[in-house]
Amino acid sequence: MLQDKIRNLVERAIAEEGEGAVQVAVFQRGEPVVDVTVAPESVPLTDKSLIAFFSTGKGLAATAVHRLVERGVLSWDAPLAEYWPEFAANGKSGILLRHAMNHTAGLPMMPESPVPVGDWQGMCDYLSAATPVHAPGAHRYYHAITYAWLLGETASRADGRPFSQILRDEVIDPLGLENLFIGVPADRLADCIDTDTLPEPPAATTPEPAPAPDPIAARAIPEWVKPLEDWINRSDVRSACIPASNGYGTARDVARHYAALLGEGVDGVKLLSDETLAVATRWDPATDGVIPGNGCWGLGYALQGPDEQPGVRFGHGGYGGSTSFADRRYGLAVSVLKSRLGGDLSARIVQVIDAHMQ
Repeated sequence: MLQDKIRNLVERAIAEEGEGAVQVAVFQRGEPVVDVTVAPESVPLTDKSLIAFFSTGKGLAATAVHRLVERGVLSWDAPLAEYWPEFAANGKSGILLRHAMNHTAGLPMMPESPVPVGDWQGMCDYLSAATPVHAPGAHRYYHAITYAWLLGETASRADGRPFSQILRDEVIDPLGLENLFIGVPADRLADCIDTDTLPEPPAATTPEPAPAPDPIAARAIPEWVKPLEDWINRSDVRSACIPASNGYGTARDVARHYAALLGEGVDGVKLLSDETLAVATRWDPATDGVIPGNGCWGLGYALQGPDEQPGVRFGHGGYGGSTSFADRRYGLAVSVLKSRLGGDLSARIVQVIDAHMQ
């Protein structure tokens, strides 16, 4: 059984490689088929334990935004400044919602000096005053953290609700996701599992020289946020709404979100129409393929399928090795969350799932 194969793999990784808490959940055609929760004896893991999933929250935020697009509250091709007028300052009037969602808005950079990232209005003021580093759609720099406010404030201005409430009303509550948070409430902070890193592997005898860092890309995650494992363990960060990077939850709840995007959904809940999802996961090699930068992107989702079918698998990974996605070929929704950063365990779990499906 797939459940047993994955559990055995995870248990070996904990015993032999030093992995921490690991959760794996798989739905197929809306039904749970894998639910694995394992941790070392030193980690107090329960069914309510919450693991940080970092950028996986971008996919959840994208789903909430797409639901607003379906209702005509937002448009992918509208300028952000149409909803957020002061955002137009310093050459930003041409930045469209789709640019923010596919990381081509030219605003990846966080403030260079430390700021309270839980100050939603302060970060929105910063982005309103910022000057983009390139024309809209001309390049792709991953908006590692600024994605949170570019999408969130735009949606909030258009809709009237705080983005934290939009996420709850549009994604979390319809599916009954009781263990999924972008901003952990005070009464659930004790359920958060601390994040740390895997032991360093032996150093290579002749390491390859590191390439020179791109100064723009480097500003997306500034030094004052690093190391991210310490940042995400802070109670003020855990409590804030930063939908690009500070999510906490269970693999079961994250996978359930992706299950609700496929086929008939899950338990009668389907979050997006097939037509909306087709646009959100479309990759056009004639346009997107010529944008300098990295990654293959739809609108808010990373497209992870094979080269001949980009978009058949879509979702979003998280810093340090977690991953979550939907695969339309098999009707699968998958989430792997892990509390120790690094290693290739998530990739090996996905390989086991792929082999089982073929």
